[in-house]
Amino acid sequence: MSSEWSKVKVEDVCELIVDCVNKTAPVVDYRTPYRMIRTTHIKNGKISLTDEKFVTRETYEKWIRRAKLEIGDVLLTREAPLGSVAMIREQDTLFLGQRIVQYRANIEVLDSEFLLYSFLSPDVQAQFHSFGGTGSTVDHIRVPDCVRFEITLPPLKEQKAIAHILGTLDDKIELNRKTNETLEAMAKALFKSWFVDFDPVRAKEEGRPTGLPAEISDLFPDSFEDSELGEIPSGWKVGTIASSVGEVFDGPHATPKEAEEGNVFLGIKNMTGSSLNLSDVKLIGHDDWSQWTRRVEPRADDIVFTYEAALGLFAVIPHGLKCCLGRRMALIRTKATNCSSHFWFHQFIAKRFQKVIEERSIHGATVNRIPLTEFPGYPILEPPETLRLAFDHAASSLWARTHAASNQTASLTTLRDTLLPKLISGEIRIPDAEKILEEVGI
Repeated sequence: MSSEWSKVKVEDVCELIVDCVNKTAPVVDYRTPYRMIRTTHIKNGKISLTDEKFVTRETYEKWIRRAKLEIGDVLLTREAPLGSVAMIREQDTLFLGQRIVQYRANIEVLDSEFLLYSFLSPDVQAQFHSFGGTGSTVDHIRVPDCVRFEITLPPLKEQKAIAHILGTLDDKIELNRKTNETLEAMAKALFKSWFVDFDPVRAKEEGRPTGLPAEISDLFPDSFEDSELGEIPSGWKVGTIASSVGEVFDGPHATPKEAEEGNVFLGIKNMTGSSLNLSDVKLIGHDDWSQWTRRVEPRADDIVFTYEAALGLFAVIPHGLKCCLGRRMALIRTKATNCSSHFWFHQFIAKRFQKVIEERSIHGATVNRIPLTEFPGYPILEPPETLRLAFDHAASSLWARTHAASNQTASLTTLRDTLLPKLISGEIRIPDAEKILEEVGI
């Protein structure tokens, strides 16, 4: 039972707790093997090395004098943001930037994965924030307090079993993410080949086989002509969003009160640039629904986009999602006669149209914006309908699979977040958790 499990301070079960070097490492403007982990790289238990910073070997050796990172070390951000956690999964000359503490479990009594999930639990997260004093600019955890956090300590065998269950869920979530990246890349690559690089047209112009089925290959011409968008395949048109795609609707210019139950209120934070991330959403109450969908209620295959602050992020509304547009967001409803939502969507996220957005946006003192009154007149490539539909058929099947995986990921994330504190505390025991995983097919 959970009552059998004691509480211990992390200093009593870790063989190493080290604060990073708290000054800025001198970076270089060329790639080296030596990369810095910053606080912004640490989120939701993982390290994502975006916008990498590199240093020389001399700087690296100087910055790891206190302790070199090893696989299994758990990291905690003391400040900006406070309480983000991750684990070192592979070590290839990474080192810590400022405001990060390194924890190394004593593996005789503490499993590293269990330490990670303990740090992610609501109980320990609350401790981080209770120790986090208020500074002049940001909240922070004092270095002396970083050894004082308490975690629940089951027997080592139980720790490993708990970590395995939670890790199994995280592995499936990560697999879904990678699968979706692959599916999205496949759809983008097909669009680029057909409608940006015009590979089938160039092949036919040069007398080479297109490599496509005859019924698809026959849809492409064998020559080019000039247009306001540059060289395009012969017979293709340049239209506008209004004439070729459909009608543009603006969303509400305010934010409703948040509800515990209801439908999704889409915000800019839910836009990745080419899809929707619904892992963290606001809900709008049923009583407020009609008011906030008065201008337009999004429906499946509508194309939503951002027009202010973060410009030119697009996504297709998937089937089954009932949502309302947030501030600084608009919607394109494709014409019923030609639909092809995924074709138009891929054109919107392609570099050529993103360049049009950049050139025609209004650059303000505080935020940039796309003028919605002018947006319907933006130029857009219009291939023959049969070709648009052929691409749309291929792309929509790929996106349907990504939406299915995203829905599963959302369910698995909720399940993991529900199980985590209950497993860590002993409220749910291993056999019960394993049964739950079997029921969801994991």
